[in-house]
Amino acid sequence: MNYQPGTFGYDLDFLQTHDSVVVLRSGETQVVVSPKYQARVFTSTAFGNESQSFGWINYKAFKAGHDAHMNAYGGENRFWLGPEGGKYSLFFEAGKEMIFDNWKTPAPFDTEAWTVAEKNDQSVTMQKNMQLTNYAGTLLQLMAKRTVTILNKQSIIDKISLEPDSLVIAVGYRTDNTITNTGKTSWNVTTGMPCIWMLDMFKPSSKTTVVIPYKNGNNVTAKVATTDYFGEIPANRIKYNNGILLFKADGKSRGKLGIAPNRAKPVAGSFDAQNGVLTITMFDVEANGKYLNQEWNTTKPAFSGDAVNSYNDGPLQDGSQMGPFYEIESVSPAAFLAPGSSLSHQHSVFHFTGSKEGLDKIARKVLGISLKDISF
Repeated sequence: MNYQPGTFGYDLDFLQTHDSVVVLRSGETQVVVSPKYQARVFTSTAFGNESQSFGWINYKAFKAGHDAHMNAYGGENRFWLGPEGGKYSLFFEAGKEMIFDNWKTPAPFDTEAWTVAEKNDQSVTMQKNMQLTNYAGTLLQLMAKRTVTILNKQSIIDKISLEPDSLVIAVGYRTDNTITNTGKTSWNVTTGMPCIWMLDMFKPSSKTTVVIPYKNGNNVTAKVATTDYFGEIPANRIKYNNGILLFKADGKSRGKLGIAPNRAKPVAGSFDAQNGVLTITMFDVEANGKYLNQEWNTTKPAFSGDAVNSYNDGPLQDGSQMGPFYEIESVSPAAFLAPGSSLSHQHSVFHFTGSKEGLDKIARKVLGISLKDISF
């Protein structure tokens, strides 16, 4: 059958020409996972092959050949390790200037296949031994392990603490991600250490808005968000609404923001008003955890990083563009691990579509904002 672009069936057919992907199923819902492409979730559907495909897939990357910096295959949930920048960076060689020409994504989570340890119809566990040298010159030896589990209707209800009405359909999955120090040296402030970094790539529309709830009050820092990762985000693309940050995610203006751990809540999402899709992500946050700074410099304090991030793609100075897409990201605290010790980070993704009244009820309950207020 020839499926239309944008449908799950179209994406599944495309992916199966490049990989023997694992398809997890629960009723009509499906989630596509790829051990070959670094254990990522490529896409999902709430209602079968002819319905919408939720993940962003970079089709041209599969034919483009190896890229020296990053092989951006896409996918609505992928496993990376940080920090990207800073004095413990995994993306720059020791002593090299932190500029794009020197930036390289480590092969174990950029191009190398992972091994399937266990699988059934509802879940798949994959793993990868890695040896990574950071900016401090330390060889980090570790085992990464990742389980992706599709959630049935009752599990989704339990997770969001709300039963959607009968006119809302949903797909959801949980990822359980663990790294173990398999070397003989403890990871500390001298050696440096990694963190688990989860990135969700979704399709934008002209009416898509990222929603990030954050903490207000006397016990949090005055600054709500870091908004200058790639230059200051224009004021007309970001709003603060009584503990809710809104970020325009139309794939037309490159910018990234982040929320510090003492401000972050364990939830973020987006609403695509054009296509009627409410996306919710839930993840672990440690308010008092030490989060690694990921910016491309070595001058900021090493543990001044953010716990939640969002990125909106846009044209580069030369007019070229990878996407368009937008991202919602979560990060674990720094992995201060003795040999044999592990750190875990859970990150779940849900897509809801259907009755606007039903979606509004979910948005109010989970994100703390009505659909009519999610706009620019």
